[in-house]
Amino acid sequence: MPSRSRALSRLAYFAVTCAVAATLAVASPARAQVTAFKQAVAEAAYRDDAIGAFYRKAGYAALWTGEGADHQARRAALIEALSGAAQHGLPEGRYRVNELMRQMASVRTTRDLGLVEVALSKAFLAYARDVQSGLLVPSQVDSEIVREVKRTSRETLLNGFATSAPRAFLNSLPPANPEYRQLMKEKLRLEQLIASGDWGPKVQAGVLKPGAQGPEVVALRNRLIAMGYMERSAAADYGTALEQGVRAFQKAHGLQEDGVAGQGTMEQINVSAEERLKSVIVALERERWMNIDRGERHILVNQTDFTAQIIDQGEVTFETRSVIGQNRTDQRSPEFSDVMDHMVINPSWYVPRSIMTKEYLPQLQNNPNAARHLIITDRAGRQVNREEVDFTQYSTRNFPFDMRQPPGASNALGKVKFMFPNKYNIYLHDTPAKSLFNREVRAFSHGCIRLADPFDFAYALLSRQSDDPRGLFHSVLNSGRETRVELEQPVPVHLIYRTALISSRGSVEFRRDVYGRDAKIWNALSQAGVVLTPVQG
Repeated sequence: MPSRSRALSRLAYFAVTCAVAATLAVASPARAQVTAFKQAVAEAAYRDDAIGAFYRKAGYAALWTGEGADHQARRAALIEALSGAAQHGLPEGRYRVNELMRQMASVRTTRDLGLVEVALSKAFLAYARDVQSGLLVPSQVDSEIVREVKRTSRETLLNGFATSAPRAFLNSLPPANPEYRQLMKEKLRLEQLIASGDWGPKVQAGVLKPGAQGPEVVALRNRLIAMGYMERSAAADYGTALEQGVRAFQKAHGLQEDGVAGQGTMEQINVSAEERLKSVIVALERERWMNIDRGERHILVNQTDFTAQIIDQGEVTFETRSVIGQNRTDQRSPEFSDVMDHMVINPSWYVPRSIMTKEYLPQLQNNPNAARHLIITDRAGRQVNREEVDFTQYSTRNFPFDMRQPPGASNALGKVKFMFPNKYNIYLHDTPAKSLFNREVRAFSHGCIRLADPFDFAYALLSRQSDDPRGLFHSVLNSGRETRVELEQPVPVHLIYRTALISSRGSVEFRRDVYGRDAKIWNALSQAGVVLTPVQG
């Protein structure tokens, strides 16, 4: 903990201990003290149901301001935690540490003590909520972040703290996963880097290729050395060492690993340490939103990384490239968690209404025989004779038909789809458009997640319920019939969005902010008081 935080903790501990002792020594009689304390607590907690309920159940006994080692330990642990909030990327000023210390130091009466008691509880609850499950409400920042954040009730937090070792309880609140700890380390590293001058000058060049020479090549070399992707070198040409450094950088940023510092690579190389720090702070907030049991086995789709993984006991056991929704309104892939319980082999594609009315209806109005690969049905499921329908009489509001593409090689969902039923109609699936997986930025779908290796993904899922998962899958596939296959052990699915992520090697890597969501989150955090604070090493 920084020395300032330690000093604040010691000062606050001393101030409130002396104030409590002095007040209890001079106030009398004892019954009057208790009554005044209870009245002050009840008054201060009047508009806070959780705090009021906690103190009523406790008979208005002090949690923070009583005598003895237990109360002293609680005060010291709380002030220490509040003073270190910035280490988590939280706004230290939100918890009013300095104001709390002044209020504690100015205690003169039992009533003052009661007011301090509730002030400490309020600060504790604000910090506990923020560090455990996030400062922001995701959907209020971006309507497409539909993640439901699990919040511990405020009364439960107070009861838990009251019956636990203070420091241990406070330390248990943030996410306990290795990713969160590694992000905190990276935050400190970047803060120290910014204080010492960033990675040096940006590279003033659009494209640099192996064989190039000149000051731009030297600038590229120096920046990659400062970033840690190259050993120190005096070479002034774009030789093997620089090419390998560019490849290492590209790998750590999800770029095409061709060793050429093209426009996309150069843009990422020139991103400042300050911008990377913002990504890390946003990732910390996102991790707090997901401070949950993700499942011993779970599926993780990181949209910015364009990958889908199966995680078993914390280890990646399967990974494939993915395509996510286009960066357009109503087509961006949302963020949420659900549970996959079945797959459909040889699926039909039931065209979403938005696609029917926005894309296919105009085609049908121009030519009733358009989109012949789709079967048009009425509400009763009967196939419609296109020649007998005047599509020009319908609009996006009154179009009365459904559209379906039957199973087949050209089906939009390919040969298999993986279902975790949700109100957003999002799922994972195969696709006949295989060439898209060779793109560096893979945002092309209408919102669902397309997989590059769906068959292997299916084998991995079925391996838990079959000795021959490949044989099981292909026996159904070869039938040509649309078939639902249940997963005997449903698997949690988490659609996430991390521009700062932890690699399998434990290092922090960065990705593009494809949808601009992290920029929105950073703006919201900044408005809430989060600041970038360079730290001297």
